[in-house]
Amino acid sequence: MNKRLLLAALASLTLGSASAAPADYRIDHLEPPSWWTGMHERTLQLLVHGPQIGELTPTLHYPGVTITSVERVANPNYLFINLRIGAGARAGQLDLNFVARSAQASRAATVLHYRYPLQARAAGSAQRQGFNRADAIYQLMPDRFANGDPANDNTPDMREQAQRTAPGGRHGGDLRGISQHLDYIAAMGYTQLWPTPLLESNMPAYSYHGYAATHHYRIDPRYGSNEDYRAMVALARSKGLGVIQDVVLNHIGSGHWWMQDMPEPDWLSYQGRFVPTEHHRVAVQDPYASQQDKRNFTEGWFVESMPDLNQANPHVARYLIQNTLWWIEYAGLSGLRVDTYSYSNTDFLSRWSGAVMAEYPRLNLVGEEWSTHIPVVAHWQRGKRNANGYVSHMPSMMDFPLADVLRRALAAPDGSDYSLTSLYEALSQDHLYADAGNLVLFEGNHDMSRLFSELGEDDALYRMALAFVATAPRIPQFYAGTEIQLPSSTGNRDDASYRRDFPGGWEGDAINAYSGAGLTPQQRAAQDYLKKLLNWRKHATVIHHGRTMHFGPEQNTYVYFRYDEQHKVMVVLNKNRKDTVLNTARFQEMLQGAHSGTDVISGQRIALGEQITLPARSALILEIAP
Repeated sequence: MNKRLLLAALASLTLGSASAAPADYRIDHLEPPSWWTGMHERTLQLLVHGPQIGELTPTLHYPGVTITSVERVANPNYLFINLRIGAGARAGQLDLNFVARSAQASRAATVLHYRYPLQARAAGSAQRQGFNRADAIYQLMPDRFANGDPANDNTPDMREQAQRTAPGGRHGGDLRGISQHLDYIAAMGYTQLWPTPLLESNMPAYSYHGYAATHHYRIDPRYGSNEDYRAMVALARSKGLGVIQDVVLNHIGSGHWWMQDMPEPDWLSYQGRFVPTEHHRVAVQDPYASQQDKRNFTEGWFVESMPDLNQANPHVARYLIQNTLWWIEYAGLSGLRVDTYSYSNTDFLSRWSGAVMAEYPRLNLVGEEWSTHIPVVAHWQRGKRNANGYVSHMPSMMDFPLADVLRRALAAPDGSDYSLTSLYEALSQDHLYADAGNLVLFEGNHDMSRLFSELGEDDALYRMALAFVATAPRIPQFYAGTEIQLPSSTGNRDDASYRRDFPGGWEGDAINAYSGAGLTPQQRAAQDYLKKLLNWRKHATVIHHGRTMHFGPEQNTYVYFRYDEQHKVMVVLNKNRKDTVLNTARFQEMLQGAHSGTDVISGQRIALGEQITLPARSALILEIAP
């Protein structure tokens, strides 16, 4: 083989779908890697990266698709190609030719050729139903859930190697492990699955958590491939489980391929200089805030290994929007959970959430704003009229305020500042939200101490918390391991203890929570309790869509009803350490002469006379007989 043919062959291997090219030009990255016909947004911006690619001029001849403009930036190794995909465009391969510019037209020549996949959008994709109030969400950390394929624990191109004995190391959980246990998740009564981020995180340490992405279009090979992810989502869907993808808009990992050749000087905030955020999260809506505090909150970095993206740069903003849409369409997602939501540029967040909802009007998105203050969280939800004029299109937010009060109210000793009255008063402030019922309420997550430990390993208080999360006017979310009362440390932050491996996910585990082998009687009972509760909830439409009436706590008990025209459910939380007698006369607005109710857990029929006797430290959920 002569030298010219050898170079062409090597270039072809490098490009994948690209054809042979001279040695001095090549395409190292072209993103998004594919797109679809029939999208609501007709424009598409391709990021092209390769040595001196900015010197070339792209051309395209394809029915219904045109290049509207080409943008060159300070770094000559980048080119941004703006396409318009007309309504009549059909699926096929777009032949992108890259022509070397020359003052003499006769010397212009095509030096690169790239076949870009344009696919047909699946029927009904735009109207897919996102997760909603009828759902119950199961959150898990893929690296800590189940190791279905030990062969991918280490891969040659990843910097960190598996070490299960290291609390902060990679333990080997993967997509196959999740797929192997979808039946368990579905049988527990869950209808949605939220894995923490799965994108490539090629970092030297602590890469298991996934919140430091190094490639936006690649699943981490230690979890599997892009196709494995899509297959897992499809398998989950066949079992009645939607999949919610964890998205990080605010930052990347320092090992991201961008960091080796930055597209523009302002691709990162503070021009790529590490300036830590001081977490002044109220600054963006504070009428008295300094511009410095506002800037620091949205542009400051978490740590030096997590560079903060500058979404005020239009290319960055467009890239992130398209990346989000690509994964929804490619994988068939039913929703997104957005990490560190409020830390991103506020104008960008309005644009991002608007673009996603315009493309998928029935999808649901939930943002993380880790504040215990209701007005701070309410600011970011769609429909909220904000004094500063900020307009959000974000349908849901994580309900940190109510989750915090729930845990504190149940854990607090009697007579302290927190009590069931605190829980009642927190729920009474739902009028501050634009759509309180669409918030996601959780008992815990991967960043928090375990519920069971936070409640002093009190089985009764634990059940009260689960009952509230499952019946409150919210979308409930539970963290993997809660069902078997996994413990953790409490007090100071201790991620390793919050993120222990799920028992039974690794060959040789002495305890298997999936089968129940090795669990204590109390753990099995806790698992059965949540399973019965969630499978009842799955079909309890009054919990999904019904209204709420609650009564101010008295006698250290809290009573609320979920109701509609056909059904009523009475929930009673008794925090007393002894049986408590309630007079039913106070609740006649709801009971209206009802004589009995059915305990949804035990199936026992309970008379509703003048009094109800509540067992000590109990949660009673009654379906009221008509």
